[in-house]
Amino acid sequence: MSASNENTTPAAADIGLHNLQPAPGSRKRRKRIGRGEGSGWGKTSGRGQKGAGSRSGSKHRPNFEGGQMPIHMRMRKLRGPNMKKSMPFEPFRTHTQPINLQDLEARFEAGAEVTPAALVQVGLASGKDVPVKILARGELSKALTVKAHAFSGAAREAIEQAGGTAEVIGQTQDVEA
Repeated sequence: MSASNENTTPAAADIGLHNLQPAPGSRKRRKRIGRGEGSGWGKTSGRGQKGAGSRSGSKHRPNFEGGQMPIHMRMRKLRGPNMKKSMPFEPFRTHTQPINLQDLEARFEAGAEVTPAALVQVGLASGKDVPVKILARGELSKALTVKAHAFSGAAREAIEQAGGTAEVIGQTQDVEA
């Protein structure tokens, strides 16, 4: 038997539950601290010599910054949903999927109906629950019937100039993948 054949994987017939094992290096033994000096983690068990952190019951709070004023107390606390710097940090922000006119021009034939479901089929929209907004980057020379959740003013104007229609749909209409 040559040396090149010794390092090959076993044939499919040889693989079974009796000889499965994890890949080398994928499993690591847990660190057992406080088990003697020879282990490297004996005596103080990685806690250092003295101080609050070496005592039993010491806690490392997630927001504690060593006595410095913590970030959540240093930050301004402006109320209301309308400012980017308001607290809590941006839970009121609305998200839309932007679609540009140049993308509609490239992917749809003249006279086609552009819906969120059609945008998913051609790969322009991805999120099922994220509204679609049509923006005006690029040129549109075809008459398209575009149904979306929102339009920019320039995009609506460009669609209507090309002979198409821009129709706003509600949030209740789902995008099917």
